[in-house]
Amino acid sequence: MKRNPNACLICGKELIYTEHAKEMECSICHQTFLSNACCEDGHFVCDSCHEAKGLEAIRDFCLSTDLKDPIQIAQQLMQNPFIYMHGPEHHILVGSALLTAYKNCGGSIDLEEALSLMEERGKQVPGGVCGFWGCCGAGVSTGIYCSILSKTTPLAGTSWGLSNQMTSRSLENIGTHGGPRCCKRDSFLAILSAVEFTKEHFQVELPVSCSIRCSFHEENGQCLKTLCPFYPLS
Repeated sequence: MKRNPNACLICGKELIYTEHAKEMECSICHQTFLSNACCEDGHFVCDSCHEAKGLEAIRDFCLSTDLKDPIQIAQQLMQNPFIYMHGPEHHILVGSALLTAYKNCGGSIDLEEALSLMEERGKQVPGGVCGFWGCCGAGVSTGIYCSILSKTTPLAGTSWGLSNQMTSRSLENIGTHGGPRCCKRDSFLAILSAVEFTKEHFQVELPVSCSIRCSFHEENGQCLKTLCPFYPLS
């Protein structure tokens, strides 16, 4: 598979979304899944096949980098050829970048265990939920990040509230900028929301050392261009 200018990993054509899910056979593993999306030629790639190599890349990089800026971590991960323009791998990438930055900035966590939890939980957030559930996976990833830091469970008190507030803040930021979806834009917005939230509630400052200029806009057929805060103007 390669990074195509549009969304289909098999042929590069645009994805078509349907209101109702139907059974589709993955073009890679040939297992059958319920899905709302396939390309114009009928190709469908399941979430597991879509994200498999990308998740390996995320884990390997996060365990080896000493970067402290979560945006820089995310940008370097996004350059990997197996992190596609759009896809559910971003539901793990966002939280992983934040956990790594938190650890490298002096936060007290077992990074290897935290990344395993991030992957385990993030993989349960399907692709396309931004539109079908009104709940972008990049925003949910920040809530998972907060939950891991605070060791939150459904029976927790204050930390339960914090984790939901984190997700809410990210989703508000993402939603305010409108659609169509862009996994890069939404990831950057979610991370910026989490940087602010981490300083407020965990007393760890995650540095964002540079302005964000998106280098992926040519891969996105639905790019908002100048309406996106990260679109390069020159």
